[in-house]
Amino acid sequence: MDDDAFDDYDRELELALFREYRDVVSQFQYVVETERRFYLANDVNVVRQDTEHDFYFEISMKDVWVWDIYRADRFVKAVRVLTFKDVNVEELQRREFEIPDELSLDGK
Repeated sequence: MDDDAFDDYDRELELALFREYRDVVSQFQYVVETERRFYLANDVNVVRQDTEHDFYFEISMKDVWVWDIYRADRFVKAVRVLTFKDVNVEELQRREFEIPDELSLDGK
């Protein structure tokens, strides 16, 4: 596979992932961002764990969708993440999520 074909394939995967995100985001209550992944979840628990010289966060999520192009199944029953980095948890508003026309990828 040449570089251009690989880039086109990668772009198509990213576009399909974004479309899937757009279709499922209204089914979830929280957006969770870590240094490695982006998640949608309906139940999130973040606990700070202290060690002798540092601390880390333990994040437990249930009913999860994972933003990852290369996963065969992005819907996961439960996810547990341990991280020393920042964690961002946002509660989504319970309304229909709409993308502005100028950001729409397919003219919807």
